[in-house]
Amino acid sequence: MISKSALIGQNVTVKEGVVVEDNVVIGDNCYLDYGCIIRKNVTLGADSYVGPQSILGEFCADFYENRANKTHPLIIGEKATIRSGAVIYGSTEIGVDFITGHHVTIRENTKIGNHSRIGTLGDIQGDCIIGNYVSAHSNVHIGKGTKIHDYVWVFPYTVFTNDSTPPSNELTPVEVEEYAVISTGAICLPGVHIGKRSLIGAGAVVLKDVPENAVVVGNPGKQICDTDKIKNHITGENVYPWPYHFKRGMPWQDTDYDVWLKENG
Repeated sequence: MISKSALIGQNVTVKEGVVVEDNVVIGDNCYLDYGCIIRKNVTLGADSYVGPQSILGEFCADFYENRANKTHPLIIGEKATIRSGAVIYGSTEIGVDFITGHHVTIRENTKIGNHSRIGTLGDIQGDCIIGNYVSAHSNVHIGKGTKIHDYVWVFPYTVFTNDSTPPSNELTPVEVEEYAVISTGAICLPGVHIGKRSLIGAGAVVLKDVPENAVVVGNPGKQICDTDKIKNHITGENVYPWPYHFKRGMPWQDTDYDVWLKENG
């Protein structure tokens, strides 16, 4: 079922059971897999893939007042890979080369930069800002209003909270600065600010702000050292700042990190 008002580009594959509603724009060379639903006012960039049973432009809360889909555009850049079962709400903007795992939920009023990834069962609860080259692995919960800057790594089962005295109407979201690493199972409590290039250990409960370059572990989370003290457990070499030792998928993968920094400010 494809609306007459939809604009479908060249060489687009549309499998059985796909629904494309009014005012949708599908770029060239896209692939819409079995049973996916593209609701009103969605723009999908060229060379993108939408997996089976995914929903793009899902209804926002005001739909349920009178069951009418208001104008809530969803814009997704080129070369997106959106795997099966993903649900992305309207009033959301996503940059190029976006990748999801399976059964991801992204609520309304979220902005995601370029080259970012949200893993399987990832849950973004709306009004969030997520930067470029952010990698959030499987089962990460990102509470409403969270702000994550560029080049941040978030590993599985991490939770970003936002309500100090639940339930309440006064939300204080978490903010994570550039190049920070949040290890598996960490819990970041409301209002904490995690500094640049810091490292949060596995299972840590972060109760207060984390300085730049700090290593925080435990429950309650405590700073034990700076990241330059962390060694590779196999080679014994320094591993932080991590951009000097890890390039895969990064914009400096074909050059030296310092050279890239100089060329890109």
